[in-house]
Amino acid sequence: MKRRGKGTDTPRENCTVDEPLRTESAKGPANDEGWTASRISKMLPGDEKFEKVCGFRLSDLQSYKKFVALMYRPTDPASLGVARALFGLCMVIDIVEERGFSDIDLKWGDPMICHFPLIHGMKPPRLPWTIALYTLMWIGAGGVMIGFCFKLACGCFLLPYWYFFTLDKMNWNNHSYLYGVVSILFWGTGASNYFSIDAKLSKSKDNSVPLWNYFILKFQFFALYFLAGLKKSSQEWLDGYAMMNLSRHWVFDPFKLLLTTEQIDFLIVHWFGFIFDLTVGFWMLFDKTRLPAMVFCTSFHLMNSRLFHIGMFPYVCLATMPLFCHVDWPRRIEAWFYSSRLESSLSDDEVQENLKNEYANGIDEKPQESCSEKLVEMKNFEDPCEQNVRKTDDDGESNFDETGACPRQHDTWEQNCTTEGNKDQDRSDQTSIERKLDLRQSVREMVSSDSKYMVKSRKKSYNESSVTKKQKTVVALLLFHVFMQLFLPYSHFITKGYNNWVPGLYGYSWDMMVHSWDTILVVIKIHDNVQNEDHYLDPQAWVQGDRWSKHGDMVRQYAHCLKDNLMLQRQKARASGRQPSETEHWARLSTNLSIYIDVWCSLNGRFLQRVFDPRVDLLTADWHPFQPVSYLMPLMTQFSSYRNRLDEIQRDVYAWSNYTDVLFVADYPGMQLENYIDEDLSNVTLTVLEGQVIYREDSWQQGVTVAKGNSLEVSPGEFHNVQTISYNPACLMYTFTNGTKQKLEARGEIIPPLKPKDAFPIFKEIKYRFNAWKRTLGHIADAFFYLAYDVPMLRRIRIN
Repeated sequence: MKRRGKGTDTPRENCTVDEPLRTESAKGPANDEGWTASRISKMLPGDEKFEKVCGFRLSDLQSYKKFVALMYRPTDPASLGVARALFGLCMVIDIVEERGFSDIDLKWGDPMICHFPLIHGMKPPRLPWTIALYTLMWIGAGGVMIGFCFKLACGCFLLPYWYFFTLDKMNWNNHSYLYGVVSILFWGTGASNYFSIDAKLSKSKDNSVPLWNYFILKFQFFALYFLAGLKKSSQEWLDGYAMMNLSRHWVFDPFKLLLTTEQIDFLIVHWFGFIFDLTVGFWMLFDKTRLPAMVFCTSFHLMNSRLFHIGMFPYVCLATMPLFCHVDWPRRIEAWFYSSRLESSLSDDEVQENLKNEYANGIDEKPQESCSEKLVEMKNFEDPCEQNVRKTDDDGESNFDETGACPRQHDTWEQNCTTEGNKDQDRSDQTSIERKLDLRQSVREMVSSDSKYMVKSRKKSYNESSVTKKQKTVVALLLFHVFMQLFLPYSHFITKGYNNWVPGLYGYSWDMMVHSWDTILVVIKIHDNVQNEDHYLDPQAWVQGDRWSKHGDMVRQYAHCLKDNLMLQRQKARASGRQPSETEHWARLSTNLSIYIDVWCSLNGRFLQRVFDPRVDLLTADWHPFQPVSYLMPLMTQFSSYRNRLDEIQRDVYAWSNYTDVLFVADYPGMQLENYIDEDLSNVTLTVLEGQVIYREDSWQQGVTVAKGNSLEVSPGEFHNVQTISYNPACLMYTFTNGTKQKLEARGEIIPPLKPKDAFPIFKEIKYRFNAWKRTLGHIADAFFYLAYDVPMLRRIRIN
């Protein structure tokens, strides 16, 4: 006899596993304290409720070893496998479209195009080898999608992807960075253990995956939403200045029934976007809130796919949303279809008619079909049971046979059928129709319980004593990844060289759509120090896009690229032996050049102002990734409160006529603004809102001082110069009328063009994608014949 508690004798066979046994000699305060702590831990309902909600116990976090055991708990790979296949499909499409495989000859074919690598000095390979790397990346994405040679396919996709990612910062954005990170995470998981060719070919009896496979991917997408919400908590976003006039798009038409466009921009775009990003990750984690969260999330991403040109990003988010669901949801769907097939085989018209007759007559005229006959039909179906997990229930009874394999489902059917038959014999008063309905119900439960059985077997606790050093290292790397993903968006105090008016490059910051840039003017002046001549260059020369104009490191890279191209043109002009008018311009250039770039931008509805100091020669300017950009002009945040007044002035000017417009400019003391007013503009007026300036036209001998609140007329068709002479920055306002357009429309010579609305835009997108894939296959064929048989390649060029 054993003693349980104090003064109570309890037989040993009545003790449960959860109640530790004590002998009379096991006395003392230490044992009493341990027993009490264990009992209290078992009696507390909070831990069980926590496990029901979160899927693990708080005790699993009491030590690092227990946490590692939790992360290696065997888990059903079904949801992971489906997410892998959908992600691979999105990447197959993304490589053709947003990565630019269909236009690879335009993007990477011209050796004079300026690229902006993360590591200065990197050069892209020649076009045939670029196509070869893209083809390898494309094949790798296809392998990820179908789950064939999964690890090798991930490597084939990842290595070229990150190579081209670091080769040009102009293409950086948050979702491109996300694709690369998620691909690395998939590479380390067992995502090919389900819904893949590898799973079909595998002979392994255990296809479960560690729980961390789900944990790290769910964290990554949780961080995507949560960090984007934190970034939107800035005053710029909450005040409604980041995404102005977005409500004009047709996707917001349903909201216009109740709200004005200004209210939609402020309440729906800004405030709802902030609340959604900040909280949707939490709602997706819990069963009771997951369904409405997924409905909102689906609507959100589908709207974004229409609002912005962001490629496959909305569809990647949609494809990975099921990761937040129960891990066995694909098996449940599979079991439901399997049950439907089995149900249809057991329900022919003749049986239904007999059942109706028996129910109507109240007698059993037809003998019951034997269990063996039903078992024959059941065995004709494929057994969904997977021999993959060894499980021992809490009551100590094994769910596996002696070989360690999962028992065949028809064996379970046979046992249940026999049990059902025995019950039918004991219940002689049960009618035939009740027996048949019970049999069908048991078939439904047995088939649908297959996925539940698989999930139950995977919810067993991983043995803490079997934790290895390798597993501890893997979990440590996962925690390091979590830390880095939370730290990188706020690490811009380290990488100061990549900051401009806002911190960091637009890649890993998750500040999606938080900053709205409006670039009005870019002036590139090339000064020949030998000839003492100034040359002006088109800001679109040898570059694709204008993102470079807002980042100090890329502006400097562009200046050096321009000089290299100019020297190459000079060398070609002198080597040609001819001196036509076009080549004389290049041949007269010296090698001693200075390049100055003046960029005028507005950030989130502020005044237009200079981004960089136009007096700094960018070829000799110093830049370091960990030092602030020395030639960056600071943002005039002191005039941020002016934006409300600017909105009022703008509405007032627009009310003058359909042809009037306004432009707001701010400049620093001592700086000069040189501007040219086109002859098509009339009634041009310059008004000083803040500060004091000197206005001078080319035909004037002396300038005119204009103080705050004063205005003067500006002559069109001439250059003029505005110099700030006040101690504080000057704020200017240009108002003008498009006179030419007004006169032509008054005479009826032009009609305002109406953009036709495409009745079926989906057809246009399908046609575009078809042509893109056709060009992609053509590029692959051209590169193959060039590399294999030295057949010349045709390449398109851009014509401005």
